[in-house]
Amino acid sequence: MAARNWAFALSLGCLGALAGPVTAREGGGEGRLYVDGETLVFDTETLPDDEPGEIVISDIDLFRSLLQEQPGIGTLRLNSSGGSIYASSEIAWIVSDYGLNTQVDGECVSACVDIFLAGAQRHMTLGSKIGFHRRSWSPEAVEGYYNDLRDSRGWNTPFVFGSWIYTDTQREMYEYLSYMVDRGVDAAFAIETLQVDSGDEWYPSRLRLMSAGVLRDDVP
Repeated sequence: MAARNWAFALSLGCLGALAGPVTAREGGGEGRLYVDGETLVFDTETLPDDEPGEIVISDIDLFRSLLQEQPGIGTLRLNSSGGSIYASSEIAWIVSDYGLNTQVDGECVSACVDIFLAGAQRHMTLGSKIGFHRRSWSPEAVEGYYNDLRDSRGWNTPFVFGSWIYTDTQREMYEYLSYMVDRGVDAAFAIETLQVDSGDEWYPSRLRLMSAGVLRDDVP
């Protein structure tokens, strides 16, 4: 849901700003985004308390600036439980445009998978996991989105808004499934990723990820 994801992403970005500075660091293995040789490491799980433990809007510019400054980077290493759908989509676009390979070292769940699938080659270190679940929208976020935009969008009643949600959800699911298939993922597997509630995760085995095209040495 493009408009909804944008508003949701903005709220995540604000929360990230409130939580503290989001920084990129070169070398040393510290911070959420840093360079290790020819690898760019994106780790939102082992951070100081003053940084948001999720993918946020400000990560987009961090990715863009680091890749511009470090032209020799060839691989993106990921460890993240997800976050903003908008931010992950923009970062995935950057990763694909630079032709980077991607690697999971730890976990890659939810919105992180969008970034991972942008890789030209996609690998996972031994002991790591990739997790899938359905997207969600909390009642509080739905109410806030409706109240903020109902006048400009012509949602005269919650029922008109509900009709828009129904249409927009189908559009978003089409875009999500199309993206996975375009990145070489088996269509049946892509559909299967929608089986799990947003509060849970589905961690397919390495063999299943390989046979489904999630892990692969080359993406056309």
